[in-house]
Amino acid sequence: MRIAIAGATGRVGVPAVEIARARGHDVVALTRSDGVDLVTGAGADAALGGVDVVIDVTHHETRSTRRSVDFFTAVTTTLFDAEVRAGVRHHIALSIVGIDGQSSGYYAGKLAQEAAVQAGPVPWTLLRATQFHEFAGQIWEVASVGPVHLAPRMRTQPIAAREVASHLVDLAEGRPRGRARDLAGPHEESLVAMVRAYGRAIGRPATRWRVPAVSLPGAFGRWQRDGSALPGPDATLGEQTFAEWVEETRAAR
Repeated sequence: MRIAIAGATGRVGVPAVEIARARGHDVVALTRSDGVDLVTGAGADAALGGVDVVIDVTHHETRSTRRSVDFFTAVTTTLFDAEVRAGVRHHIALSIVGIDGQSSGYYAGKLAQEAAVQAGPVPWTLLRATQFHEFAGQIWEVASVGPVHLAPRMRTQPIAAREVASHLVDLAEGRPRGRARDLAGPHEESLVAMVRAYGRAIGRPATRWRVPAVSLPGAFGRWQRDGSALPGPDATLGEQTFAEWVEETRAAR
């Protein structure tokens, strides 16, 4: 099977490429470095020649609602246009558990992507996953002021990015499903505890940093705290716990 992966250099894209190739699939990376611009469509037609399935795991780092919506809408439109011309039979998109009702920021863009996928001309599968284990490291890096690393109070059930990648390849090997079962990690976690554990895992002496818990204001803050980001009872659960990922991170340093 010939599988094209949009966002092939990202956190999920890299292991998705590795896993698909290890299973014997012919993989096409849809990235700017490979001559494909998914916003303008440049190079997309040539790249999708002979492709059976497209997996979209693109990411756009922004807090702007407009930029997020514009990016994900443009990428989805570009992919569908090229897929129709190439005769692609299956489009798979990765989204986020619990984002229904979000009207601003990054999540608004993901909802716009979901709507575009569901209205698109190619048979599709939509997979929502929870935050990745690596989310703790992202918060550690971006929400810091000197030795202080702020951690929002949030209930989450994180999953290994590699397990998400593997599940996406599983879906690519099957028929279009529409909305697939949500995918989550094996246990609920506190984001505050996750960030603190990450700090210890990377070898930072606890006497030199602090991770105070903060409650973000407004509807988004309530969404983080009230369990809306958690999977439902019918979700598919991964295997690697956050504690196991932390130990893996510690051992790799």
